Amino acid sequence: MEPFSFIFRYIKKHKARYIAGILTLFVVDFANLFIPKLTGTVTDGLTARTMNWNGVKECLLAIFLLGALLTLGRFLWRYFIFGAARSIERELRNDMFAHLERMSVEYYNGRGTGDLMTRFTSDLNAVRMSIGPAIICVFDASVMTVMVVCQMMHYVNIRLTLVAIIPMFFICAGEIYYGKIMHERFLARQEAVSDLTDFVQESFSGVRVIKAFVRERAERYAFAKANANSMEKNLNVVRLQAVVMPLLDVIIGLSTLITLIYGGYLALVGDITLGRFVAFNQYINMLVWPMLACGDAINMFSQGAASLHRIKAIFDEEPEICDQPGATDVDALKGDITFSHLTFIHRGHSEPTLQDINLHVPAGTTLAIVGRTGNGKSTLVNLLLHLYNTKPGMILLDGKDINTISLKTLRENIAYVPQDNFLFSDTLKSNISFGVEEEDMDSIIQATEAACIHDSIITFPDGYETVVGERGVTLSGGQKQRSSIARALLKDAPILILDDALSAVDTDTEEHILHNLKKNRAGKTTILIAHRISTIQNADIIMVLEDGEAKEIGNHAELMQLNGIYHDMFEKQQLEAAKGGAHV
Repeated sequence: MEPFSFIFRYIKKHKARYIAGILTLFVVDFANLFIPKLTGTVTDGLTARTMNWNGVKECLLAIFLLGALLTLGRFLWRYFIFGAARSIERELRNDMFAHLERMSVEYYNGRGTGDLMTRFTSDLNAVRMSIGPAIICVFDASVMTVMVVCQMMHYVNIRLTLVAIIPMFFICAGEIYYGKIMHERFLARQEAVSDLTDFVQESFSGVRVIKAFVRERAERYAFAKANANSMEKNLNVVRLQAVVMPLLDVIIGLSTLITLIYGGYLALVGDITLGRFVAFNQYINMLVWPMLACGDAINMFSQGAASLHRIKAIFDEEPEICDQPGATDVDALKGDITFSHLTFIHRGHSEPTLQDINLHVPAGTTLAIVGRTGNGKSTLVNLLLHLYNTKPGMILLDGKDINTISLKTLRENIAYVPQDNFLFSDTLKSNISFGVEEEDMDSIIQATEAACIHDSIITFPDGYETVVGERGVTLSGGQKQRSSIARALLKDAPILILDDALSAVDTDTEEHILHNLKKNRAGKTTILIAHRISTIQNADIIMVLEDGEAKEIGNHAELMQLNGIYHDMFEKQQLEAAKGGAHV
């Protein structure tokens, strides 16, 4: 019952609608009881010739009015109960999304997108069924059954009723066992669907790599295996239903057969009238739905419990990155950065990614970070963004420990261009203005001109309203990078981080962008991560990372005089450039 105790707090918010729906359902079920009785009265009256046409019309009118009441009642209980279930589904989905937005980067490193999508769609649908239609089934399987059985015993015959409901006990016993098995099989089915969704999402995202390496046949084979596994897990659920549902029909049919045989005998010997025998058969038919509803309820509750278990697992995960006790908002950061004995070890690693980094970057300074791949350059700026936790005192912004600054304040004061240059499947205008509250076209154009992308955008048929594909696939690598730079420049933050953000542009364009950065960001802190020395040689401070340590720190002239790592990198790149020019 633990998963359902988790969902109960959502149900409590809508308890008025549930109560109204259940009361309406009670009225509908109660009104249903009178139709067989009226039918039996008409049958007995016509058989004994004690009822005239006026009496028949009165009974027919009563049946018509009951039918109208049932129609209205069935609309209302659907409106209340199904509406409440849909509202809870929406609220739960919103809360899941908000919770996942708070989760740290490390959480997503170990989670598949397809698995999360399955929990947002298929699992939430199963939950909705368990708190909507399943409620109806439970009510009908219990309250309606009791009311119908009592009416059968009171209006028709106690012995006939007891004989007719014997099969119901077999149904109750069997469906408890059925529910346990269904829970396990449905959970396995959802895991298989998650795996399949993960596979499809990754294959479509990586379709260019698949085609480049001619791996279509291998991917089809791998997909066929995942698809077969999903089908088998689905068939396990269907097979169970295929066995249980016909058995349920057999037991219901057996109850009807007993009624016909024993009830017919009682009618022949005169213990009950023909009208009451007809009414009793209608009551038995009314019991068919509660018997079926019992199976449906157990099925939906089992599936809902399995899905709730998967959804609750998301909420049970606590975000690693959150505001520390005492963290406060700051009006605006100036951009003064201090790294003090900064050491960081990634989860699952035994060796530190960064070790004993010490550096002061005054506000308005351009800091460049160079080093070979895997030496901790991106990790350093991710720590500055507080995407990972650091020990107190290791990073200071304007003299304040980064852990004492709220995440909202921190990230509002930093503009960031990541390595992967992620663009949303939206217009270029919306992508560039993503980090600001209002879309001011003059400011957008100013930012795109500084990023040297404006001239390219206006050549597109739809200009700034051009819709880019998923992750910006319809743009070239250089266009994506420059669009991302424009987005960061439009934010106009005190601190700007460019993580290898100029690698896909040519040297002339790079020179123009760097010139614009120097002019537009005067007095603001800029951090450049690059592999090309030409990108960073004019920076105020250059830090060379080697094996996670700051091996060399200084400006271009100072580092060249050291004849160390930076000097070797510069000479090597100059030689490569010379060879490339000679080859041309």
